[in-house]
Amino acid sequence: MATWKSRGLRGSVLEDMINHMIEDYREKGLALIQKVPTPITPIEIDHQTRHITLAYFDKKSTVDYIGVVQGLPVCFDAKECSEDTFPLQNLHPHQVAFMTDFEKQAGIAFLIIFFVHRQEYYYMTYREMMSFWERAEKGGRKSFRYEELNPDHFLGKENKAQISILRGLQRDLDERDPEEKGSVS
Repeated sequence: MATWKSRGLRGSVLEDMINHMIEDYREKGLALIQKVPTPITPIEIDHQTRHITLAYFDKKSTVDYIGVVQGLPVCFDAKECSEDTFPLQNLHPHQVAFMTDFEKQAGIAFLIIFFVHRQEYYYMTYREMMSFWERAEKGGRKSFRYEELNPDHFLGKENKAQISILRGLQRDLDERDPEEKGSVS
């Protein structure tokens, strides 16, 4: 059985927060976003409880969430960070490639990063993510620091309990070239 210290439960607080947010958006008619399940192949199943007790991953997953916000296709991955330095090894090349392809199809890709020790949520645009990724590929830092982040992209909480990606998404749209822009309200 997994304990709270296990790798399998990393991100569960962030995931729970996001799942609550996307359900709220769905109920209000603001967005339809779904968690992308990680494809697995069961090896052992407890037939009495119908629980999978052993499995392996079929293939690499793409991103954590995908959907549409008021007509705009979005995809994003949720990451937790326990320090002020985020290692880029937490992003996988297949995820970056998927987000790149998504952006090429006029979608909006981004990351939500939860700085656990600060209790702060950050909306990282695809462009910002790629600047750090490309820096690393050119032999630069293989991480980015909290101080390097755009202060305007930190997300506040709504109703004192829930994060909102809508403000981050609108800022992202406002910063894009005119032909890339859409709008959310």
